[in-house]
Amino acid sequence: MKPRLFIWVEIPVTDMERAKAFYAQILELELQVMNMGDEQCAIFPVKEEHNGGMLIKGPRHTPTPDGVTVYLDGSPDLADILSRVPEVGGKVIMQKTYLGDHAGYVGMFLDSEGNRIGLQHM
Repeated sequence: MKPRLFIWVEIPVTDMERAKAFYAQILELELQVMNMGDEQCAIFPVKEEHNGGMLIKGPRHTPTPDGVTVYLDGSPDLADILSRVPEVGGKVIMQKTYLGDHAGYVGMFLDSEGNRIGLQHM
């Protein structure tokens, strides 16, 4: 068994400034912006260097609510994060829900770009 199966997430965006402001507001963090060729990126700050992700804008990246669902760390209480989603252009599509001792709590929203994003915490 691999110690870590998922190591990186890229969330596609069409408007980097709007998306960056959205995630900065709901997660209460600062994202570092950089360009890589024809792509613009905003990197999420994480403690573990090889277990993170970024927002990405470029010709090969299209936001969608129908693709893979990424779950972000919603601790300490994902209800607080969900409460900030509507005020910055997103839509809550699943309120904080308890799934049992094994999975803890989950919630879900559409971000400012139209991506379906999950939150989870124990």
